[in-house]
Formats: sequence, structure tokens, C-alpha cells
Amino acid sequence: MTVLLLDTHAYVWALTDPERLSGRARSAIEAANNALLVSAATAWEMAIKYRAGKWPEAEVLLAQHDDLTSRLGARGLDISAADAIRAGGLDWDHADPFDRLLAAQSLLHRAALVTRDAAFHELRGLTVIW
Repeated sequence: MTVLLLDTHAYVWALTDPERLSGRARSAIEAANNALLVSAATAWEMAIKYRAGKWPEAEVLLAQHDDLTSRLGARGLDISAADAIRAGGLDWDHADPFDRLLAAQSLLHRAALVTRDAAFHELRGLTVIW
């Protein structure tokens, strides 16, 4: 069994448009023997972008977040103090706080990060699936 943490776009595409996922990412998400995690950081990022008017379509996803996560076969991953401390301390020149938190959670929870974002490949020790 592989534990997978879904980046925000991977989570949304898995729910709304699986064809946008790479074949490898889609196969990993759909594999019955893999465990899927969706970070609270994903809901946080979606809510901030929705409120700022950058992602109006996120309203429905936010209103049904827990149900959609469950339907995907995933479980939510809360943000702990350890996650936050690791995110702040990563030796990685990447300023996006959501990406830093997802990377830290992937490392701490020994989860492969499902993302198309190439910036994650720069972080030593992080397993990326795309």
C-alpha cells in the first residue's frame, strides 16, 4: 500500500475531471490498495482563492468538501504543529505556504505527493507522483 497526499489541483481534478490527471496519477488514485489523503491545507487554499474571487467554482467544492473527500475514498489530514514547524523549516527556496505545508505533510506522513507542480522535484526526499 502506498499513501498518497493529493495536491489541490489533483484533488479537484480527481473529483471533477479525472482526464486532466496524468495516467500515472490517475492509476495511483484509483488503485484500491492505496490510501488517499487530502490536507486541510487544500480546503484552506480553495477557501482563500474563492473569497478573493480567483476561483468562484470552488464554492460547491467547499460546501461539500467532507462528502466529496469521502466519496473519493480519501480521508482528511489535519494540520498539526509538527506539520507547520516542518513546513517553516524546510530547506527549500519556495515561498508558497500551501506548497510548503503539503511538502512537509508528505515528508512527515511518508506519503507520496500527487502533483504536476515541478517545483516539488527540487525538494530532496519528497516522492512525487505525476
